[in-house]
Amino acid sequence: MDSNGVDEQEMKLVQGAAGYVLEDVPHLTDYILDLPTYPNPLQSNPAYSVVRQYFVDEDDTVPQKIVVHKGSPRGTHFRRAGPRQKVYFKPADVRACIVTCGGLCPGLNTVIREIVCGLHYMYGVTEVLGVNCGFSGFYSKNTVTLTPKDVSDIHKRGGTMLGTSRGGHDTSKIVDNIQDREINQVYIIGGDGTQKGASAIYKEIRRRGLKVAVAGIPKTIDNDIPVIDKSFGFDTAVEEAQRAINAAHVEATSVENGIGLVKLMGRYSGFIAMYATLASRDVDCCLIPESPFYLEGKGGLYEFIAKRLRENGHMVIVVAEGAGQDLVAESIEQQDASGNKLLKDVGLWMSLKIKEHFAKQRKMDITLKYIDPTYMIRAIPANASDNVYSTLLAQSAVHGAMAGYTGFISGLVNGRHTYIPFNRITEKQNKVVITDRMWARMLSSTNQPSFMNPPNGATEGAN
Repeated sequence: MDSNGVDEQEMKLVQGAAGYVLEDVPHLTDYILDLPTYPNPLQSNPAYSVVRQYFVDEDDTVPQKIVVHKGSPRGTHFRRAGPRQKVYFKPADVRACIVTCGGLCPGLNTVIREIVCGLHYMYGVTEVLGVNCGFSGFYSKNTVTLTPKDVSDIHKRGGTMLGTSRGGHDTSKIVDNIQDREINQVYIIGGDGTQKGASAIYKEIRRRGLKVAVAGIPKTIDNDIPVIDKSFGFDTAVEEAQRAINAAHVEATSVENGIGLVKLMGRYSGFIAMYATLASRDVDCCLIPESPFYLEGKGGLYEFIAKRLRENGHMVIVVAEGAGQDLVAESIEQQDASGNKLLKDVGLWMSLKIKEHFAKQRKMDITLKYIDPTYMIRAIPANASDNVYSTLLAQSAVHGAMAGYTGFISGLVNGRHTYIPFNRITEKQNKVVITDRMWARMLSSTNQPSFMNPPNGATEGAN
């Protein structure tokens, strides 16, 4: 740990009575002494003057767990998000920037819009820059000025108006550019890999002693970021997935022994597949990365397909992109620019394996249709629910940065908006717990087997 105490930000803990632990986020005053404060402009904003107790108390925190037992310790808490009575930036001195990184996700443009509009209309900030094409845009000096007029209707469009990319992270070059441009608020929108980069940027800024607030808005369509209730774009993804499942169901029911196979997003976590299955009620089998399955032998997938076809004459299967990778022959051990493992197309592989199996059996003629709606789902605008959620995430990030907090992400915890340290959302991934009630609900909906106990010799599926 250096003299600036940079490593202490990883675990900034405040302990209280009865087992209370606040996992706090860094603040500019942790490493810059005697910073002046200013009255929050919201105090004279007519839109907020009618709201009682609009400002968040400094002692307000949100518990990570709300289901406890009698006598349980109070447990881990996070700082509650929202505006403070004092701010650490004069609005006229703020020069903010926004960058989007990683894959597309519904709601990106909404977050951009609401950061710009929140800074402008709530705090009177007029200088906001958009960094084009991800982290590399910092040192290639690709920026665009953003005003409320520029972003007025971007929430109605999919994608990101700023462009995005994977990789391209050079911490020193990025911070050099931030320093050269005299930027003092940085808003970084992206998944766990992006937020690791954001954490590195924060640490370098802190090492240099710069008055720059770094705020992250977590983005992952797979909903695989831990701690938070959900990530923006997830509800839209589940809703749009229904169109693919409905199409698969129509195809399957229109022929004898029809099978509709739908591949949905979910590299390491099967939340979209599980929730889309529950929402549809037309799905007969849902396969996700967290729950291994096997193809052949008693209790295997082939046996279940044959059974369901005999019973109903049709079947719909939903598979997450990361499911069954241990079965796919010659798995690729390469990574993309964000460090994600490149996966084989399990949907295409599975469709071929099912066709081959039933052709070889010669007991049942099947017709299988394979649908992959991945890029259609990623590219659509956010639905109403995600638009509201994205707005609140963006406004929370703005409030936090203006209040001098840094090295944090804004996220929903137990229905309350909070500030969470970077390390808590980059240390692991959120996964479906297959011993939990939600997975049990899904199994009861599809009436599929658990595939947990393959017979000897039935685990291989590539032959």
